[in-house]
Amino acid sequence: MPDEHLSILQSLGVAVLAFAAVVWTLGLIGLVRRRRSGADSLRIALRTLWYTGRTPLRSLPHQRQSPPRLEYVELTPTERDAFAGLVRQLSDGH
Repeated sequence: MPDEHLSILQSLGVAVLAFAAVVWTLGLIGLVRRRRSGADSLRIALRTLWYTGRTPLRSLPHQRQSPPRLEYVELTPTERDAFAGLVRQLSDGH
């Protein structure tokens, strides 16, 4: 018998992995069947993935194509002097 050299944990591990594979396969089949109700949606998603290399994520909002607006803070003359001193101090170390 080939199983006589396997421990119980090894046999149990194989059984758990086989069960997980079956559950994953059934879930994948259910997902494909559910998406097939939209008929062309799977075909469009695959075509988009093939031509652009990106998957369409319908659950995420569209991302902004422009960069965010610039933000800045006006420094007081004292803060500007302190920052200049800090830059001088750090540049002297290198």
